[in-house]
Amino acid sequence: MDRRSAAWIWMLLPVVGAGVAESAADPLTHLEGIAGRLVFYQLEGNATCVRDAGELASEVPTETAFELFDPQKNFSMAEFTYTWDLGNGQVIRGAEPVVRYHYSASGNYTLRLQVGVSMTEYSPAITEYYSKDVQVLDAIKSIELKGPSDYEVSQNTRLAFDVDGSPPMWVCWRFVTNCVADVAASCTLTVLHGNTLRLNHTFTAAGVHCLHISARNDISRMQTSFSLHVRRSNNTHLIFILSCAAILLATFSFIAVIACRPRPRDGSQVAPRSNAIFLKNQDAEGQSAIVLNFSAASVGEKEPLLTQRGTPRCS
Repeated sequence: MDRRSAAWIWMLLPVVGAGVAESAADPLTHLEGIAGRLVFYQLEGNATCVRDAGELASEVPTETAFELFDPQKNFSMAEFTYTWDLGNGQVIRGAEPVVRYHYSASGNYTLRLQVGVSMTEYSPAITEYYSKDVQVLDAIKSIELKGPSDYEVSQNTRLAFDVDGSPPMWVCWRFVTNCVADVAASCTLTVLHGNTLRLNHTFTAAGVHCLHISARNDISRMQTSFSLHVRRSNNTHLIFILSCAAILLATFSFIAVIACRPRPRDGSQVAPRSNAIFLKNQDAEGQSAIVLNFSAASVGEKEPLLTQRGTPRCS
């Protein structure tokens, strides 16, 4: 290579360097998209929970943030605009990557975000769209017993509870005799697809029993306890009373039969007998008629059986 060629190369280096510097100073002109993600936060008491799975609680303050992925800091000088469509008819616009709201009713929603980036007055604006399917659930607010709190021993008892929350819910329950807690005891797990929990249980001892119930769904959990009063069955006393009444009735019936039975008569007394006496009477035509006469005759007395009136006629 001669000196003239080397001189031309030396003159071109500053120009190429200036071009590289200009490209590094304005890299946004060659970007085609904006990388990022949506993150959901909800408050539970004093704690903040992340709901990235897209399941939110209704009537709970919610904060959704757009987290920009920009490790090279290419958008550090860019201006952003955000348009939030919550899917319930509400649209919020602003320059901050955070929106605060809440869903008042449970259901399925689709949250859509439009991100606009304006870099310089000489470069075109970039627009990116994001969407997220959101399932809004009702948090478990209460567990209420439907029906009385008094029951009987050895009785098949049916209990019903209203669980105020969005299903599906996982409910775990156990009965504790005399409310003496057993740390090693386990609970019975039930998947609840509605809002009513139904239990069948037979109490084996009288006293106060405790029923512990814990329920949870994808966005909340709740635990409560109920005191149930169990008494001895009244059927035992009823059977005893009926048995005693049956014995008394049988005794009085026997006495009544003995008292009302007829007494035997004395052998010297003989009932009077009725003797039929046939009397033959003669009518006007000379024919004789038989007349029946019934009389009571005492013992030892005799009476003629047939008495003829008038003079008999012979043919």
